[in-house]
This record gives sequence, C-alpha cells and structure tokens, in this order.
Amino acid sequence: MNALAPWLLPLALLAPLLLLPLLGWRAGRPLIERLALLAPLPALLLVLGAPVGLTLDLPWLLLGARLQLDATGRLFLGFSALVWLLAGCYARAYLRADARRHRFWFFFLATQGANLGLCLAADLASFYLLFALMTFAAYGLVVHSGSAEARRAGRVYIVMALLAEGALVAGMWLTAYAADSLLLADLTQVAAPTAVVLLLLGFGVKVGLPLLHMWLPLAHPVAPLPASALLSGVILKAGLLGWLRFLPLGNVALPEIGTALLSAGVLALFFGVAAGLMQREPKVLLAYSSISQMGFMALAVGAGLHTPTLWPLLLPALCFYALHHALAKSALFLGLGVAQAHGARAWVLAGLALPALALAGAPLTSGLLAKAQLKDALLPWEGGMAAWWPLLLALAAVGTGVLMLRLLWLVAARPAAAAPPGLALPWGLLLLAGWAAPWGVAPVLSAAHHLELGTLALALGPIGLAVLLLLLARRLRWRAPALPPGDLVCALERVAAALGSRMLARARKSAS
Repeated sequence: MNALAPWLLPLALLAPLLLLPLLGWRAGRPLIERLALLAPLPALLLVLGAPVGLTLDLPWLLLGARLQLDATGRLFLGFSALVWLLAGCYARAYLRADARRHRFWFFFLATQGANLGLCLAADLASFYLLFALMTFAAYGLVVHSGSAEARRAGRVYIVMALLAEGALVAGMWLTAYAADSLLLADLTQVAAPTAVVLLLLGFGVKVGLPLLHMWLPLAHPVAPLPASALLSGVILKAGLLGWLRFLPLGNVALPEIGTALLSAGVLALFFGVAAGLMQREPKVLLAYSSISQMGFMALAVGAGLHTPTLWPLLLPALCFYALHHALAKSALFLGLGVAQAHGARAWVLAGLALPALALAGAPLTSGLLAKAQLKDALLPWEGGMAAWWPLLLALAAVGTGVLMLRLLWLVAARPAAAAPPGLALPWGLLLLAGWAAPWGVAPVLSAAHHLELGTLALALGPIGLAVLLLLLARRLRWRAPALPPGDLVCALERVAAALGSRMLARARKSAS
C-alpha cells in the first residue's frame, strides 16, 4: 500500500472526473453507471492505508499545486467517500426509471471529484478551484427534476453561491497577501480581520449560517433524495473545512469576530429547531435540522477564534461532530425513500429512529459522544457565555429531540407510494456505518468516560423531556404555524414584487 499511496492521492480526485467524458458514449452509459459506483474507492483506500503527512507537489499545475493527507483531511475524506459510495449505490436504484439519470450522473461525478479533492488540497489555488467546481456542479443536482420549484431553488442557490464566491476570492487574496504564500498551512498563521470576516461569510453560505441559509431549505426538498443526503451530509461540511483551512484557529485571538460567530451559532441552534417544527414535509424539516446542527460546529469555530488556547481541545471534538452528523443526516434522508417504498413499517421506523436518536444525543449513540466532547472542550473557556454553555447545550438537545420525534411522526403518517426497489441495502449499510464508524474514531478514554452510568442517565433527560413536550402538544392539540420553506426568501420575493408593481404603475402613469 505504501508504494501505491502517492498514486492514490491524485486518483482520489481524478477517478470520478475521468468518467465524465465517457458519459457522452451512449452505448456505454450502463457500464459507466456501474463504474461510477466504484469512483470513491481510491479515496477510501487512501484513508485506510496511506500514512498521515503523505504529500504530492505538482509545481507545473495552476500556481503550484500540492495534495496532502493530514489528520483533518483524512477524517473528512473518509466520511465523505463513504457517503458518496453508498449514496451512489442508492442513486442507481432510485433513478433507474428516470429519463434524466445520465445528466444526474454527470453532475454527481463532477461534484464528487471536487468534493473529495477538496479534502486533499493544500494550496489556495487548488482549494478554490475545487470548491468552485463543487459549488457549481451541485447546481445540476438541485435543478435535476426541472420543476418550477427546482428552478426557483436553483436561482436562489446560484445567486447566493456567486455572492459567496466573491467574498471568498477577496478574503483569500487578502489572506495570501498578508502571509506572502499560497500554502494553506502558512495562511492560518496570519490574521487580517477583514479577510477573516469575508471568509466566514463566504464559507458560511455553504455552512448555512442564519441569514446565509436561505438556499438550503429550498434546495433539499427539490433535489433527488441521494443528492439531498449529499448536500446535507457532505457538502455542508465543505464550508466547515474551508474555515478550518483558512482561519487562524489556534494561532491568533480575534475575540470580537469569535463572539459574533458564537452568537450566530447559538441563533442557528434554536432557529433551525423552531423553523423545522413549522414544516409539514420531512425533507424540509431535515433541511432546517441541518442548520441547527451546523450551529454546534459554528460554536466550536467561534470559541476557537475567541480563545486560541482552546483549539487543541476543540478541533478533535469538532471533527468528530462533523463525522457523526454526516453519517446520521445522510441516513435520515436516504431513509425517507425507503419509507416511501415500504411504508411506515416497524423496521423502517426503527431504522430512522437510530440516526434520529443519534442527532438528539441519546445514550449509546455517536451523538452522545459528539455533544459530550464538544461540551468538555468548551468548559475551560472563560468568555462571557461560559456559565450558560450547559444550559444552552441541554436546551438545544431537547429541541433536537422534539424535532426528530416530529420527523418520525410525519413519516409514520404518510402512506407508501410508488418507489423503486433496491433502496434498503445501501441505507442499511449507511446505518451500520453511522453506528460503528464514530465509535472506532472516538478516543478510547473519552468514549469510556462518556459511557459512565451518570452520563448516560443525564443524557436521558433531554430525550425524556422531548417526549413529554410532544405528548403535551398532542394532548392540547397544538399545531405549530406553517412556515414556507426559504422563510426570508419568500419575504424578499413579496417585497420585490410589491416594489416592481409600484414602479410599473408609476411608469404607466408617467406614460399616460
């Protein structure tokens, strides 16, 4: 494996991209679809067999490209490749009768290659090129159905993506100028406050920070289920990886900016839950749930910007949370298709309950480990909100529990509909991976500590309270008001329509 490892670095990126031209060969498309399922395997082999620190310099490419497998990139590459592999198997069955499936595979492979390569990029030019390719290729997944709703979601997605790209280009240029280098390892050693704000905003669109989230609840419902799983489980994490690669985390203190990001993270925690409870469609509910869960990760990054000495504790907790969320949220999205095919049978609801309970932080789940490690990493912090962390995280856990129970209720109330066979196997494998992989990655001592009886009993509190709140709501027959997906987009569209009508009326009056 050591002899093959240097070849696996570029192959992890190129394996999906090399299949793109072959999709134009009509007679060979069935074969290409089968080969597309194998495209993430070089990345998985790289994660399993290559040593950390493996580097490949390509001075003739772009401005001098470098691919590198570090500890953070290895973890992101591992869960990304695993989700891409199982989502691809699911997509082959899900889209078997779709006349547009060949177009789907084109954008699927382009997005996959860019996303996997992003985990290995160690220089600014390579990272930005792959991030932009991933962003714009994912547009094809959003608008796949061609419906009016998909086109509307695609317009919002592409407008916000272009605004984000502008912020990223400016932020990256300022950072590179300050560091006098294009290597990502050098960029994190300097801090230009303007550049940091631009990078937070640019990558924050992908993360789904409040006010930058508007594309997310519109794109998830209209994309095919395997694409929704990837958008929420993997592509959101690309924005988080951007923060980790470019921000001066652990090196420079930026308390004002860190406090602002902490506040945005807290807002995301509770806004995502509140907006999700006002949804009637499971896919939209899961989209808002992703906003809430990414709030936990924004909290960790904000604390790292505020107090750099905490970063050695925050980084492993943050990476573990990203792994946990990627597998759990992807499994929930894929499970919706299985529920559509088989109805709300006991085994389907039980399968959905596993990742739902993990997100809520139930005992014996990866979510308990993720939340406990994040809480432990935040405990030494002496900022103004330090005393509130236990209460905030407990309330967020209750909110997530209620939201997940609401999801299961919506799924159980829906009858089975026409859906292709063959979805249960890749979903089951993802459920298994979501249970096993985090336990294999978690530090043994930390995992043992959080399996103490007292910790497990404490974790039952938010789950029990969530159940009581849901039963009380059902008893009182309380029904949350409906919130249209996209929330602020709808308000902005109404304002734009009113202004347009007023301007048109004035123009007509002037003409007469």
